[in-house]
Formats: sequence, C-alpha cells, structure tokens
Amino acid sequence: MTAERRAALAGAYEFPLRRAPHYSELMIHAECARRALADAGLKKSDVDAYFTSGLPGMPAITLAEYLQIRPRFLDSTSIGGSSFVAHVGHAAAAIAAGYCEVALITYGSSAWSARRAIGTAARGATASGPDAYDAPFGTTIIGAYALAAQRHMHEYGTTGEQMAEIAVATRKWAATNPNAMFRDPLTIEDVLRSRVISAPLHLFDCCLISDGGGAVVVTSAARARDLPKPPIWVLGAAEAGTHQIIGQMPSLTTGPAATSGPLAFARAGVRPDDVDLAMIYDAFTITVVITLEDLGFCARGEGGAFVSGQRTAPGGDFPMNTDGGGLSSNHPGMRGIFLLIEAVKQLRGEAGERQLPDPRLAVCNGTGGLLSSTATVVLARD
Repeated sequence: MTAERRAALAGAYEFPLRRAPHYSELMIHAECARRALADAGLKKSDVDAYFTSGLPGMPAITLAEYLQIRPRFLDSTSIGGSSFVAHVGHAAAAIAAGYCEVALITYGSSAWSARRAIGTAARGATASGPDAYDAPFGTTIIGAYALAAQRHMHEYGTTGEQMAEIAVATRKWAATNPNAMFRDPLTIEDVLRSRVISAPLHLFDCCLISDGGGAVVVTSAARARDLPKPPIWVLGAAEAGTHQIIGQMPSLTTGPAATSGPLAFARAGVRPDDVDLAMIYDAFTITVVITLEDLGFCARGEGGAFVSGQRTAPGGDFPMNTDGGGLSSNHPGMRGIFLLIEAVKQLRGEAGERQLPDPRLAVCNGTGGLLSSTATVVLARD
C-alpha cells in the first residue's frame, strides 16, 4: 500500500432503529452526529467542515443550523446513493488542501414512517428536464434496473438463480446483525417464488424501505493518531457519472464504477485482489452483479458466476455487505453512508457476531440514480 495517508475515518455511528415514527429526519441527523463525534473522541466545537445530502433546498446550511455548528467548509453534493461515499473523498481532499481538519458527514431519513418508496418508485409523470422524455412512458426506478438485468441476462446468460444468490447471502449476514430489519432465513427458491415486481426482478431482488441514518467523522492524519480509536485510513477515492435517464446509459451492462473503481484502486496503490471486505450498494441484486464486474473483481459478464455457491455469504471467500445490506438490513433511501460505517466497524474489529477475521483493506462503492453515479473509496487500517 503506497498511498500517502493524509486523512482517516475517526468516528462512525449508525442509527439503530429501522422504524422510528417518533423521530424527525433532523433528529436522526443530530443523534448520529452526536454519537459519531463521541465515537471519535471529539466535540461539536471541533467540527470545521460539514457534508450532507438528502434534504431539499440548502441541506448543509439547514443541518448546520440545526446542529449548531459553524463550519468553514460546506458540501451538499447530491448524486443519489453514492453521495456520502463521495463526501469522504471530498473531505479527504479538503483536509489535504488545508481547508479543514475535522469533517462531519451525516444522513437521516424517515422514508418508512413517511411511506416514501425512496429508491424504488416512479420518477413522476410531471417530471421536467431530461426526465420529461421518459416520464410519459411510466418509467420507474425499479423498471430501469430491471431493464439492465434483462440486458445482462441476454448478453451473458446471467440467471435469476445467480442474482438470488446475492439476496440469500446478504440475508445470512443480516441474521448476525441485531439491528437488521429482516433476519428470517431466505432461500434461492424463496427469492424466485416471490412476486415479480418488474421482470426479471422479484420482491427479494429489491431493497427494503426503512427509516435510518448515520454519520462518520473524517480528520487529518495528525489529529487521527491522537484520538482514542485506531484510524481507518482513506487510501484512495474517485467518483463518476454517465447519465441521468436510463435511455442515455451508454451501456446497460456497464456502470460508472468502471471508471471510479480503477481510479480509486490506482490512487490507493492496491488491486481488487487485495480487498478483504467489499461493501457494494445493493438497491437491487443486478446492481451488485454489474458493480463487481465494473470494479474488476471478475471479468465482464462473469458477475453471476462470481457470486454463485454463496461465495459472498458468511464463511465464503469473498465477504460482502456484512451488515445485511440494503436487501435485508436497511435502506432509508440513500445507503452509501452505511457502507462506510460497516467498513469502519469491521476494520476496527467492532462488528460483533459478524466480525471477519483480521480484515485490513475494504472497498466501499455507492451507486446513485439509475446506475447513474458511483463513488468508490478504499479504506485500510494500520
């Protein structure tokens, strides 16, 4: 690992409730901020940079006011589920440039309580801008991912059984996470017999809807080494985007992680083969198949075979989404921050029953929109 270690994740916290009707979104942000700073051994007054997304208007200003912090660096980049992974890369760059020293990143959502199908529903028949070109045809988010799944099956022979392997393996990890929303056993047959939501995607190929939130703290190398918990180093980061509407996706079987992944690995000075833990955004099972290929864990068209035989489940040789993922643990709408939190827990040895044996290197890859944007971060412990 040759990358210079200029910034580290020093604190992390995940809101434990999946159904929290008595919490507002602002309250979830605040609780996660307080707990993540405490985890880092820092105070609110130490924060000089703030990153967030998900609220309308000026989210960073709104939340900074609510949290009563006065940052000198603000970022409310909004690129869907990849936003918070991108924020880590932005924070590390800002710290390296001397713009700030302690960056707080928070997320909070009441999607389940508000009955908002974030990440799965229709785009809206009155959509303006580029959405206006496909809104008249009833385009849905899940329909766009189903289109990608159909194309992957057509081009490479990927099967529903192979995609179901991902849902089953992720459920096995969720069974070891006391905060996971769904923990009951799941089989490949269960996935294939569940109702079709948008062919070829079945119910259990799709993420759940929950409330939730989380926060992470990114700080300088000098500051991180003086804090009580071991630093989790940001070795490399990158992001990419290719389209907004599915009709403009350059290839339905290649996503923007084909750009962000190799860049992040190169900046980190590591290869996919070096990774001990993969945290891959899993709004749908097909997202994982395409992303694994994009990141270079397997060749194009081999994603289905790569995950077969419960390879990503507990005991498999490719641990992935060890918290239960968006398919079984939580998905309040923008899940990228949870990829980071689980990676920190695993690299610190704080993951409880699901703890991996001595992981040293993790990759987190968030996906946003209709396979539209990605952000990739490579993390490591000393």
